[in-house]
Amino acid sequence: MNKVVTMAEALSRIKNGQSVMIGGFLTVGTPQGLVDAIVDSEIGELTLIVNDTAFADRGVGKLIACDKVKKVITSHIGTNKITGKKMHAGEIEVELVPQGSLAEKIRSEGAGLGGFLTPTGVGTAVEENKQVMEFDGKKYILERPMGADIALIKAHKADTSGNLVYRRAARNFNPLMAMAADLVIVEADEIVEAGELDPDEVMTPCVFVDLIVRKESPNESA
Repeated sequence: MNKVVTMAEALSRIKNGQSVMIGGFLTVGTPQGLVDAIVDSEIGELTLIVNDTAFADRGVGKLIACDKVKKVITSHIGTNKITGKKMHAGEIEVELVPQGSLAEKIRSEGAGLGGFLTPTGVGTAVEENKQVMEFDGKKYILERPMGADIALIKAHKADTSGNLVYRRAARNFNPLMAMAADLVIVEADEIVEAGELDPDEVMTPCVFVDLIVRKESPNESA
């Protein structure tokens, strides 16, 4: 099955108010062509699930700067001053999750787990409204899985059926997010025919991928 579509076709599958996971660490491994397409669209009121909010003028930070996001779930916002300003002004809701817990919440969703126990955040604001358990005298927070309506993924190479290869550190959150969303849209630097990838190269198998678009942004990082 050929999963390659135009950017317009991919964008038509994203609706107002949906939850959207976007891969990347700062701008590395972020599908910036897809981000730019959302910036230029009428889509808005999104719940954004990301490792960070990048920069005001780069990466997922553009979505916050142009008022496309109502809530962001992330591990840090320190590199994007606009996120902080909007949060303090009450214009956007920010939920901060420790980075390791964020990754594991997403992985748990993809693996079909009910959650996991972690000592990270015990005794802090992180444990608010969460169940705390104690074993052998040590307390743990029960963290629940986190999925999304859409995942926007950046791959270095894809075949037409959706098998993916990532480039070094640009892999980051992408494989986890590809397993944790109802609809997975991939932006690839290079697209080859099905069967051309060495099976040992494949990092995300095609079963997790719904749509593929070719990279359009000439200035994309990694």
